[in-house]
Amino acid sequence: MTKASRLTVVVLVLAAGCWAQNSLTVQVKGRQKWSAEEVDRLYLSACSAVQRKFGGTRPVRPRLTLVLGADKDEADLDRREIRLIKWNPFLFAEGVVVFAFEDLPPLDERMAVARRAVNWTGSTVEIKTILK
Repeated sequence: MTKASRLTVVVLVLAAGCWAQNSLTVQVKGRQKWSAEEVDRLYLSACSAVQRKFGGTRPVRPRLTLVLGADKDEADLDRREIRLIKWNPFLFAEGVVVFAFEDLPPLDERMAVARRAVNWTGSTVEIKTILK
């Protein structure tokens, strides 16, 4: 591998880490074993998987906090936290997917869909009334 190729790879890895860190914060309580690189990779991978599966042109990068050393494993949607007793890559990825789904459509698009749903309820007719 040439020096230019190595430099490009290093820059991309560092940029990906910084990109994830803008939206992801980690808080550690007590002595926990975890890898910042693994957390960043899983965060970006879960976000990319949601974006690929459900479309959209804007990157999905939910703001959230990972809390290690919590009392129980849970996701707090109000505080935007994934709380884990100890590091678990599967539970973390699952939590990121939940938050990514929530952030997939921007608020104005969600509100437009809600308005459309309300409007459609008034425009539906039961088949029985048509056949009479």
